[in-house]
Amino acid sequence: MLPSSSDVIVIGAGNAALCAGLAAAEHTASVLVLERSAEEESGGNSRFTAGAFRCVYDGVEDLKALMPDLTAEEIANTNFGSYPEEKFFDDMGRVTEYRTDPDLCELLVKRSKETMRWMRSNGIRFAPIFGRQAFKVGGKFKFWGGLTVEAWGGGPGLIAGLTEAMTKKGITIAYEARALSLISGDDGITGVRVRHRGRTSEIAAKSVVLAAGGFQANSEWRTRYLGPGWELAKVRGSRFNTGDGIKMALDIGAMPHGNWSGCHAVGWDRNAPEFGDLAVGDGFQKHSYPFGILLNANGERFVDEGADFRNYTYAKYGRVILAQPGQFAWQVFDKKVLHLLRDEYRIKPVTKVRADTLEELVQKLDDVNAAQALATIKAYNAAVRREVAFDPNVKDGRSTAGLAIPKSNWANTIEEPPFEAYAVTCGVTFTFGGLKIDREGRVIDSDGRPIAGLYAAGELVGGLFYFNYPGGTGLMAGAVFGKIAGDSAGKQAMELTEAKAAGRNW
Repeated sequence: MLPSSSDVIVIGAGNAALCAGLAAAEHTASVLVLERSAEEESGGNSRFTAGAFRCVYDGVEDLKALMPDLTAEEIANTNFGSYPEEKFFDDMGRVTEYRTDPDLCELLVKRSKETMRWMRSNGIRFAPIFGRQAFKVGGKFKFWGGLTVEAWGGGPGLIAGLTEAMTKKGITIAYEARALSLISGDDGITGVRVRHRGRTSEIAAKSVVLAAGGFQANSEWRTRYLGPGWELAKVRGSRFNTGDGIKMALDIGAMPHGNWSGCHAVGWDRNAPEFGDLAVGDGFQKHSYPFGILLNANGERFVDEGADFRNYTYAKYGRVILAQPGQFAWQVFDKKVLHLLRDEYRIKPVTKVRADTLEELVQKLDDVNAAQALATIKAYNAAVRREVAFDPNVKDGRSTAGLAIPKSNWANTIEEPPFEAYAVTCGVTFTFGGLKIDREGRVIDSDGRPIAGLYAAGELVGGLFYFNYPGGTGLMAGAVFGKIAGDSAGKQAMELTEAKAAGRNW
């Protein structure tokens, strides 16, 4: 049975929402989380992730504060480098073509380190991403691409840890509780209308935090805002992220903001289910393409696979794949790089072919022009600058010469058997358009004023990402803005309570 009132209501139960709940609980004991899904499917998109966090750190001492169980041997055998604020700002500017909202970007970067330490103080454990972000060269691991830290146990471990922290603080998470609309008046938000296990009720609140995800699981909205063909994309994560939080805010006059025609979309197994599978998690993604080539149905390359580290290209290449004939492509590798392929290439439900000759391989590529595919591979092999050394830890400049579509780095020839190829399509992760917020996490209305009592965090905040995003910033942004929104919502609820007790008008 749901309560009739709560000081703070948080809508959603992913990373951003749970961080908001924990932050609000530092100011008031009355916090209620409403989660649309059943408990076994809860956690939003966060539960489907690898758990990577892009955060500022100045060296190994900062990392040890987050990961106190780092061993002396790990430290001695690893070049962790650093990721200063300046680099984070540079990456955000470059990949968003300098459209990222300056205020939101500043908060993300400058509060990333302190937010990670706050999460650690709440019991969240972190570990180095050895398996995904570091290759061993000369006997020593080296991290690349500004991404070093992941939640212990990935996305599922992150959600389990945050949920445990919520339980310790006595915060109630109501499952199968779908928020339907916001209750508002001249004084702002006063509550939420919710359907819980078939029964509809109204819950009064002093403040509400929206953290219910983007609209990526809504095929009608995808086609309306992202454009024709986007109803054909797979959804990487939760089937419940259908834009409910965005809609209920827009219904009361909130301002839409950000890149509404943009999204985070990656190469995803061609035969994956329409929505994410928690048993597989993020294993359907295929992110080792910089070490091979991509072929479309015409048997042609269509993108520079080595333009940059995968951290800075994977979130936009899903859109490029979706635009190909049949909405698919094949990633092709040879023996030289098979040992570098990420663990997701070794899962059982994978669309894969293997051959000992190129002639045999191209015949196995379903729905591909085999003759053109063979010609493309041979032309690519002839164009590789073999005199340049291959190094997976840096942009090595091993490129092609004379091709209409170049490969700028990691241009390994496809000539040493066995050969492997993996079929991918577009997997949409989250949408970039959403609500406008200010530096306190308050939702702004279409007249440019804060809506009293309404805050937002996570995927449904617009303005942070445009066109693309640096890997690991999704969870980091969810945590940073979840904490900000929760702090603000909790403080407002406490001040309202104190004002009422003192007989003052708010």
